[in-house]
Amino acid sequence: MDAITEDGLLDGRIRLRQPARGYRAGLDAALLAAACDAGPGQRVIEAGCGAGGALLAAAIRRPGASFTGVERDPRAAALARENIALNRLGERVTVVEGDVALRFAGLGLPPFDAAMANPPFFDDPGALRGPAPERRGAWMADDGLEAWIGFLSKAVREGGSITIVHRADRLGDILALLAPKAGSIQVRPIHPFADEPAKRVLVRAIKSGKAPLHLLPPLVLHDRDGGKHRPEVEAILRGEAALSWRP
Repeated sequence: MDAITEDGLLDGRIRLRQPARGYRAGLDAALLAAACDAGPGQRVIEAGCGAGGALLAAAIRRPGASFTGVERDPRAAALARENIALNRLGERVTVVEGDVALRFAGLGLPPFDAAMANPPFFDDPGALRGPAPERRGAWMADDGLEAWIGFLSKAVREGGSITIVHRADRLGDILALLAPKAGSIQVRPIHPFADEPAKRVLVRAIKSGKAPLHLLPPLVLHDRDGGKHRPEVEAILRGEAALSWRP
């Protein structure tokens, strides 16, 4: 990593040191953290936590839960640990080095109550033109989306939740990969504008769940009047609101 910036998340409640170039915590990380609904005493794992943007935001939102981030890049893992210390969350948040391409059992950790991830958006090198080296790990899933969902499925106990934010056009793949191990699936589309197709989806599944799939009302990010975000989205970004999974 080269230059590092220090930024504020959740209206300044989190200080996040992250690379000036490469993957930086943004809207997807904020939505993933807002969608985490872990209760008091529960344990949550994030696969591919990077510098800890979503991990720390979820921990601030859910003060009764504990969090573990898994990161394969030693430099990003070290930065995440710095951020944990910077925000004085060491009692509830930790980071371990590991790769989703390897078995969850190799981490030597007991199953979690919840797992979450923002997997790299591409797993076909031909689908993305020449990502810069510092961005490749965040954008390219070397072992495919299947490895990510397989890891998340193994990481949670029976009845545990799996939450993913990803490209809307991969929804069919996500559902197919979750189906062997999970059910009770809920999908929330994320639209840039009300009159445009969804670009992202938030998907939540329950390991061994049996309830039918629910397509929830969409979250619309922007109005056409030129404002940066709609008020309900601003409230999420400031940490004043969460993303509910209630139908």
